[in-house]
Amino acid sequence: MLSSKIFSTFTLLFIFIHHSHSSTNSTETILYDIFPFVRVYTNGRIQRFFGQDFVPASTDPITKVQSKDVKISKELNISARFYLPENANPGRKLPLLIYFHGGGFLTESAFSPTYHNFLNSLVAKSKVIAVSVNYRLAPEFPLPIAYEDSWLVVKWVFSHFKGNGNEMWLKKYADFRRVYLAGDSAGGNIAHHMGVRVGLENLDPGINIDGLFLNCPFFWGKRAIGNETENPFGANLIERIWVHAYPKSSGLDDPLLNPGMDPGLRMLRCKRVLVYAAETDVLRFRDLYYEKELKRSGWNGVVNVVEVKGEGHVFNLNNPTNPKSIAMLKKIAVFLKY
Repeated sequence: MLSSKIFSTFTLLFIFIHHSHSSTNSTETILYDIFPFVRVYTNGRIQRFFGQDFVPASTDPITKVQSKDVKISKELNISARFYLPENANPGRKLPLLIYFHGGGFLTESAFSPTYHNFLNSLVAKSKVIAVSVNYRLAPEFPLPIAYEDSWLVVKWVFSHFKGNGNEMWLKKYADFRRVYLAGDSAGGNIAHHMGVRVGLENLDPGINIDGLFLNCPFFWGKRAIGNETENPFGANLIERIWVHAYPKSSGLDDPLLNPGMDPGLRMLRCKRVLVYAAETDVLRFRDLYYEKELKRSGWNGVVNVVEVKGEGHVFNLNNPTNPKSIAMLKKIAVFLKY
């Protein structure tokens, strides 16, 4: 998740003052700094500034949504948090949502308060069973590891199709004819690529990816578009995140970052895409570009981009009680029930 306030003038001043102060308190030498995400020191220590709090799985007292954690790979330490709405009935299968958290590939987790609270609210509203993927983070595990971890989880989830597998919630409640992929920021980028990979690898045709929801997805490119040149701080931050999260990438036009450069774009395995873009988000024009490139690729589906005025990057996660956030939650729920 990239905070919507990162790109405001007030917050830039705060970041500068806080960053300068915290740097002078350390006797360690900084290798590189992508504040407020991570700071990496020459001795190997990595300091993260948000997204590291852990909330245990539980039955939420407000929504009554149940959650539990499942280890997918002990060897790779990959897990996921499952969510089940109140009064789930095995006789009536539920749509299956696979969600990928944001955080610039560098921080956050499926177990943080931000995502735990959001998934509780979304599952309660939309009546889906959800799997929130906890992939490994850069720079300890540089890209493309997050993509490979996410793909491992997607395949593991799909292995429960037709009653196979050992996870009882998936076997009892998940309708594999109504699967949705979703994510915000970096997680939106991952969700998109999981949808493309499902199409490229031609998984069981009985599994139907009904839709893809992307919230301010993390896309970029070498050539500036829209008003990106007017926000040099935001543009520089995006580029520095990518370079350090994926040191061996082909650059800013890598197909994993720039969907317009992906020859497999038209293979996206779904018929509906819902994208949320925020007016003051530096990624806003990339969301519009994504819509254009999807249509140009020959992909056979419908994409709908919702632009929210006066709001910043993933505003709904930063301020879930905002009336626009509440309206967004309702729209997502409708999308998942279609």
